[in-house]
Amino acid sequence: MNFKKIGKALLFPKKIIMILLIPISSFLLVYSMISLGTESVIAITSYVLSAYTLTIWCFKIPDIIKFFKNFKNENKYLQIWLKDDRLRVNVSLHLSLAINTIFAIFQFCLGLYHGSFWFYSLAAYYLMLAAMRFFLVRHTSTHAPGESMKTELEKYLACGCVFLVMNLVLSVLVLFMIKFDRTFIHHEITTITIAAYTFTALTLAIINAVKYRKYNSPAYSASKAISLAAAFVSLITLETTMLTTFGTDEMDVTARKILLGCSGGAISVFLVIMAIYIIVQSTRKLKQLDEKEI
Repeated sequence: MNFKKIGKALLFPKKIIMILLIPISSFLLVYSMISLGTESVIAITSYVLSAYTLTIWCFKIPDIIKFFKNFKNENKYLQIWLKDDRLRVNVSLHLSLAINTIFAIFQFCLGLYHGSFWFYSLAAYYLMLAAMRFFLVRHTSTHAPGESMKTELEKYLACGCVFLVMNLVLSVLVLFMIKFDRTFIHHEITTITIAAYTFTALTLAIINAVKYRKYNSPAYSASKAISLAAAFVSLITLETTMLTTFGTDEMDVTARKILLGCSGGAISVFLVIMAIYIIVQSTRKLKQLDEKEI
């Protein structure tokens, strides 16, 4: 028996086998965590299969990196995408606008179905985000960054003012959660997935808010500020979900309300500071432009 050949076949299987192992191991793992105990045969098999799938894919990391490097260098459309900052930002704005609009409509429909003020408030919040993105998209689609600085600053100023109004909506959401102990009950895996999405969105929003400052475009900066505002609402929703899912035995209702109030208040203060910063910066730069024209 050629053990070397067997070991190579196990550690470096064919591509079709590696691809098939991903959905199979994922399905078995999720099924085991949801429906089976940790000591069942299927559960143990799913853990072993998942570990094996992860291992063989890790061995392929150098080849995967090499493939994407070659793809990046040889694909002309990808080269255009990487070099055109305006194209990337416009696609991001259009995609965010679509997602915000769909989510606002979805929350409004949930409000109609459940008769819940909570969903109506969320719909109003995301509708404001969608409206701001729409006005930014209209500008960035026809103007390069910095091409019409005065118009960009006026839109930047308008976004700052809208942020102050949005903070009132956010405050209502927080007060609603505290007063009526509004919570979300999900399965542990669903909650972990929500947490992964929320922290990813928040991290990307912070990175992009800093990254896009180099373009000296108020419209781009406003779009990233909107992403931050959306991420913070997701953070509050995640917090109440995790407190309900994981903290029901360790934390009473009063402690939960205090924690939600403190975190919601901190986020509200941050949004107010961000709105004031946007208003002050845009007003000052508009005044400088007016003085230059004189």
